[in-house]
Amino acid sequence: MNMNPQTALKRTKTLMLDMDGTLLDLAFDNYVWKELVPRRFAAINDMPFEEARDLLFGKFKAEQGKLEWYSLHHWAEHLQLDVMQLHHDVSHRIGYLPGALLFLRRLREMDIKVLLVTNAHPDMVAIKDAKTGLGDYLDEIHCSHNYGHAKESQDFWSALQNTTGFDPETTLFVDDSVPVLTSARKFGVEMLVRVTRPDSTAPSASCNEFRGVEKVADML
Repeated sequence: MNMNPQTALKRTKTLMLDMDGTLLDLAFDNYVWKELVPRRFAAINDMPFEEARDLLFGKFKAEQGKLEWYSLHHWAEHLQLDVMQLHHDVSHRIGYLPGALLFLRRLREMDIKVLLVTNAHPDMVAIKDAKTGLGDYLDEIHCSHNYGHAKESQDFWSALQNTTGFDPETTLFVDDSVPVLTSARKFGVEMLVRVTRPDSTAPSASCNEFRGVEKVADML
């Protein structure tokens, strides 16, 4: 649907927001999975960092888009690492993207149902909620792990609609992932916005397929 992100909120009854890279800074997750996990894996397995990183990136790519990719328990078992503890160790790095907290506060003044719709594991959501107070600004939290399907799957959207009863015509969905937005569009969600700068330490991504904003606050 060709709509303006700045005016989309006016016809929105249900707002679905992704967590990592939409509300919270993806810089944290990128640090954990691209730096911290490979370094610990390299140390435990007595191999160079670059070799460990290349090996892990291959494993990650093979699981991308599947529920396993987002499962902390899956990687803890697969890599023989306490992945949860690693996240706790650097949880001071968790934070909102610029303008995201203002955006959430402003939403509380509007007559809109606000849902967090995330592929993040519930344990990860709990860690981040404890650090940011994110849950205070949400009406509901929906993790794909509780539905048995990642957001990239049509089965997820069917299950979510059965649970929440959202109307695709009056629902606005904001995410930073093109495959996820594509899946939502295929299901029939009409208003879709992509966050183009999910990591505050990296430049904005190009956005041709979906209407884009650098940060969610740009929609106000």
